[in-house]
Amino acid sequence: MQRRLTTRQALEMILSEVNPCDSDGEDIELQPDSDSDLSDLSSDEETAPQPKKRARLGTDLTETAKDGTVWREEQVGMRLPFTPIKAYAADGEPTAKARKSISSRLQSFLCFITLDMLHSIQEWTIQHAQETEHVHWFMALPELMAFIAIVILRGLTKVPSLRDCWSANLGNPHIIGTMPRNRFQDIMRHLRFDDRSTRSDRAKTDKFAAISSVWGSFVTNCITSYNPGLHITVDEQLFPSKTRCCFLQYIATKPDKFGIKFWVACDICNVLPYLGKDPSRPSGERLCENVVMRLMEPFLDKGRNVTTDNFFTSLSLAHKLLSRKTTILGTVNKIRREIPQSARHTDRNEFTTQVFSTTATTLTAYAPKRKKTVYILSSMHSVIQTDNTTKRKPNTVTLYNTTKCGVDVMDQMVREYTVRTGTQRWPVAVFYNMIDMAALNAHVLYQACTGRQERRVDFLVELARELANSHMCAKKARKEQLLQTQPSTPSPGKRAMRQVKHQCKNNHGTVRCVHCYRYTCGKCRREIPWQCQDCE
Repeated sequence: MQRRLTTRQALEMILSEVNPCDSDGEDIELQPDSDSDLSDLSSDEETAPQPKKRARLGTDLTETAKDGTVWREEQVGMRLPFTPIKAYAADGEPTAKARKSISSRLQSFLCFITLDMLHSIQEWTIQHAQETEHVHWFMALPELMAFIAIVILRGLTKVPSLRDCWSANLGNPHIIGTMPRNRFQDIMRHLRFDDRSTRSDRAKTDKFAAISSVWGSFVTNCITSYNPGLHITVDEQLFPSKTRCCFLQYIATKPDKFGIKFWVACDICNVLPYLGKDPSRPSGERLCENVVMRLMEPFLDKGRNVTTDNFFTSLSLAHKLLSRKTTILGTVNKIRREIPQSARHTDRNEFTTQVFSTTATTLTAYAPKRKKTVYILSSMHSVIQTDNTTKRKPNTVTLYNTTKCGVDVMDQMVREYTVRTGTQRWPVAVFYNMIDMAALNAHVLYQACTGRQERRVDFLVELARELANSHMCAKKARKEQLLQTQPSTPSPGKRAMRQVKHQCKNNHGTVRCVHCYRYTCGKCRREIPWQCQDCE
């Protein structure tokens, strides 16, 4: 009878009888002894890099994007093989011309909406009124400035309707004392900004013809009044309006959704309206690149940097700006063809950074959270390094967060005290936006030139008072002249309502004051002491 072996006994027998090096000489031992392995290596093999390390440092790091751009993956903190252009060193400040002319709030405002612009608006408003209403209709320049003062004050006091601005309960005393309501509405009805007779011909080539001349002067004044610093932000502004025009925009992500869109470069720099398809734009050039180059044209070749969002940012735009000694810093959409494929994956660890470089440009892929990646294109950073905080943000992301909100802050400040109100004419809506930006820029310029810090609401109140001052003085002078030409007593058989409210109520009088010529009753008059003939 054959003896049965247990499993353990059979295993011990196999291990004791089988030679590790039979079966055609193949090594079954998968992990040889470390000492014997090191002793078998030659000196050349000891110093030779491992195959995996050679792949990291070799040409496998380069990658070609869909558009043919060759990217190279870099290590965080390593200096990249290009030298950025020399950055613009000065801070934002008023120009020498602005510093010489600004000593008051009104002068600061007139730097942007000049007297020449006001004369043009006065001329075309009078022309429209005389053609449509009365041939003798007239509006003086101080009255137009008082009209703008009321528009500014209406933005400070939010009331339900225009009529409430002159009401006894909700009305503003400054508005009531400046101009009657009917006169304000009369000026608003005839307010025009161009020659009505030639508008149809100009509108064939310029959709903005109804206010194009005044708007162009305003933008030129913005450029010549302030020197921006190193960073300029380019973004869009949607001015809320539902007036009928061929370039009205609908943007679902905006709070007001409908409005007239403007391309803006901040600080106090350049503004362009979006009028739809532009036939003057070169064929093949992207709209985003055309907008940025037009906005930055007065500020190129100085070493400035422009901050943009993913609508504008592209590698071709970065190269165009670099050719004009200007850098770019902005988020870029990962679906663009110039983005390398290895940078598009979203399965990254939190707070990790991946860096790529190409000709004078870097691409930073940063993961602020799982399954979310932010892409920053920069031509001003030759070293991408992370901070020592928990989130380990790269310096490109930190600088972008600091400079990206220029237009948003401007739009937020404009909305706080906006003069915008309901209108059926789009040139008036554009005029409202122009006053908003001019008042905001004037506040910044006034503080920079005079060194005085003042709340914006206080600045606007004083600005409105200075705008209306000439009109109020002329109004007072006309009233005094009119009173002096009238007889000292009313017509025989008639009595006039007293004009001095002093210890009397709804009384009538027949005698005027010898100084101010106002009608007074018995309770309003002051007794004159007895005098001799010589003293008289």
